[in-house]
Amino acid sequence: MKQAVFDNEGSRIRWTEAPGAEPARVYVHGLGSMSAVYHAHIAARAELAGRRSLFIDLPGHGLSDRPETFGYTLEEHADAVAVALDEATVRGAELIGHSMGGAVAIVLAHRRPDLASRLVLTEANLDAFPPLTAASSGIAAYQEDEFVDEQHARVLQAVGPLWAATMRLADPRALHRSAVGLRQGSDPVMRTILEKLPVERVYLQGELSGELAGRESLEAAGVRVVTVPGAGHNVMFDNPDAFAAAVAGTD
Repeated sequence: MKQAVFDNEGSRIRWTEAPGAEPARVYVHGLGSMSAVYHAHIAARAELAGRRSLFIDLPGHGLSDRPETFGYTLEEHADAVAVALDEATVRGAELIGHSMGGAVAIVLAHRRPDLASRLVLTEANLDAFPPLTAASSGIAAYQEDEFVDEQHARVLQAVGPLWAATMRLADPRALHRSAVGLRQGSDPVMRTILEKLPVERVYLQGELSGELAGRESLEAAGVRVVTVPGAGHNVMFDNPDAFAAAVAGTD
């Protein structure tokens, strides 16, 4: 396990890493998740083996520290990941981001273009203020102290055992602030950034999640949108063959 200080209080962002050839692949998890849990089984596949792979836990999540003074906005998450990549001497990486991690990857590529050569996004959040049915909206609907003191346990029960297994490792206050930051979006908003990025961009949409809003605009901007059969939000679990092919660029 490796680590780097990302704030002025000495808080550390942590990641695990598999050695291999450059450019590195950097895996970034979603809200309440962990990168290795969602992506290590993909990186180990034969078609992806031999490449340097980093599994980064965002601040407040997994193995990373959870400072109370951190804002947990998309920009702050992206800057923390940039600190980790600087410490790891990574440049021109392929960023593989799931859900909120995809939004973080987009913002990171915008703020630090030297760090990104390709984006593979799985159902990444692209717009501010998503529908109230979105998980981040459900968490952000509570006041911070109300969520931490009263609603966190209820939410863990509501999300089901798979997501709860990693969400319970996230700090409740960091989880709430991350949800609020995700709901507010970035400036400019993630969709606008994605459409203008000058790198290869792949967007994976699970077939069971329905049609991707604004797909035509994304494709017109050069984003390759792939509908993954038989998959929902967690494409890497529901259809690992298709997910690995997209990451490898052989789909």
